[in-house]
Amino acid sequence: MTPMQRSLSVLRGLGYVAWRVEHWNAFAKIRQDLFGFADILAIRVGSKHLLVQTCAASDGAKRRAKILANEHALTWLQTGGEISLHRWAKRGGRGEKKSWDWGNEYITEEQFTDKV
Repeated sequence: MTPMQRSLSVLRGLGYVAWRVEHWNAFAKIRQDLFGFADILAIRVGSKHLLVQTCAASDGAKRRAKILANEHALTWLQTGGEISLHRWAKRGGRGEKKSWDWGNEYITEEQFTDKV
């Protein structure tokens, strides 16, 4: 199961309607995210619209920097949306069964200090 599939499962379990919004660009041979940073769009009655970047835990800092460097991410937050970074890692002690651990970090306008 990929980080994308894990995040979709978690979001749907929390009552969101969640949809993958990244796609494969066959001409450029790259994956393209919605607005250049979002893998998943999630909506739920009574909650703000949520864009999610999902990745392996080891890529978390790089993905956070990608979001903070994106002008559309700040616009999304300023218009009332939320951005979440889901980091997935397999954890467990030596000789023990490993399980997937989910780290969730919300990106805020304050993190865009040089752009606000």
